Amino acid sequence: MANKDNVSGEDIDNTCIFCWIARGGDKETRAIKQNEELVCFQDIFPAAPHHFLVIPREHIVSCRSLNKKHISLVKRMAELGRAVLLDQGITNMNDVRLGFHQFPFISVSHLHLHVLAPASQISQAMMFKFTPGSDSFITEESLRNRLEKRKTFNSCFGLQ
Repeated sequence: MANKDNVSGEDIDNTCIFCWIARGGDKETRAIKQNEELVCFQDIFPAAPHHFLVIPREHIVSCRSLNKKHISLVKRMAELGRAVLLDQGITNMNDVRLGFHQFPFISVSHLHLHVLAPASQISQAMMFKFTPGSDSFITEESLRNRLEKRKTFNSCFGLQ
């Protein structure tokens, strides 16, 4: 369950490793790039030569927790991921893969964007986990399109 962190005022889950990383609590995980809203770090089980995760500091469980108002968050996550790739010397943005795992294929219940490059070098053993349009993986562009069609929920008035 998300709790209010008294220091930062952000929604966090005290049992979530990604919330811990976002607050700088995991000394073994180095933030590659971050801002007030997002943190990017290297995936501990890389499926490609460059494999990063972009997470919001706020605890959001998964893509299923998102609605229309989160479209700009997804865009900012992708922008940060692309900026990290550029910082790493990756210039061919046609050979990258940015996306999210979907239930039941999520290993950490905290929204995280996978940023992989070159996509053509994703290991064969891991390809099934990062195939766009599969049950396990949705690209950030497809997620934004899905959210555009999704109705928002207002607790006072129901679906809007």
